[in-house]
Amino acid sequence: MAGNEWPEPGELVVGTVDEIADFGVFVDLEGYEHRGLVHISEVASGWIKNVRDHVSVGRTVVAKVLEVDESAQQVDLSLKDVNEHQRKETIQRWKNQQKAEKWMELAFGEDHGRDDVVEALLVDHDSLYDAFEDAAIHGMEALEDVDIDDDAVQAVVQTARENVSVPYVNVTGYVDIRSPGPDGVDDVKTALRAAEGEGDDDVPEEVELSVSYVGAPEYRIEVQAPDYKVAESELEDAAARAKAAIEELGGTAEYHRERREDEE
Repeated sequence: MAGNEWPEPGELVVGTVDEIADFGVFVDLEGYEHRGLVHISEVASGWIKNVRDHVSVGRTVVAKVLEVDESAQQVDLSLKDVNEHQRKETIQRWKNQQKAEKWMELAFGEDHGRDDVVEALLVDHDSLYDAFEDAAIHGMEALEDVDIDDDAVQAVVQTARENVSVPYVNVTGYVDIRSPGPDGVDDVKTALRAAEGEGDDDVPEEVELSVSYVGAPEYRIEVQAPDYKVAESELEDAAARAKAAIEELGGTAEYHRERREDEE
């Protein structure tokens, strides 16, 4: 965010309390070259005897922009109009932005083309942090539509993979595999390899999938993926691959989500 821009009324901003007066609180706004003022009536709900009972110099706060008067160089803020959920969410976005800016520095140093990369990343992503998280999860594919050269893409992906903690989810399902033929054991092994995606280029790079033995004829399929939609899809695909492989060999397979205790 450019330092000479003004915040918009209704916007939630992060700032640091840098002065406290009897009539209110001055806040140094992150990302802007302007201070904001929280009038004493906007510091907290109810009657306020002493402003310092509610804020202190150096404290990071989240405030809502009430009014902007550029001619008077004044930004009016409110602390009481920000609820706890908004405060936490805004602080997290601010922290994420700081992380992303640090990652850009790691990836490109003082390269003067860095701003162009940021601008290109923000065309397809809501924030710089989202771009890095996407790159950490999906690799080069995540940036294939971004208008930057291959070296810049590689720098973003490598930095993302080394620094971004990607949120993953885990899902589990079960498949009963039976093969009545004389080569039943080998047939089941073939089906299990199919479930694990052996030789299957369609299994996304960001997905981890494993198959383990529970108790004949039941096998556990575990999937780790960036989100539940992908995880559930990959779980079902793995079971479908096992089913197709064993049926081709004359056997059967049945997929279910809960473990069947009676078959232990």
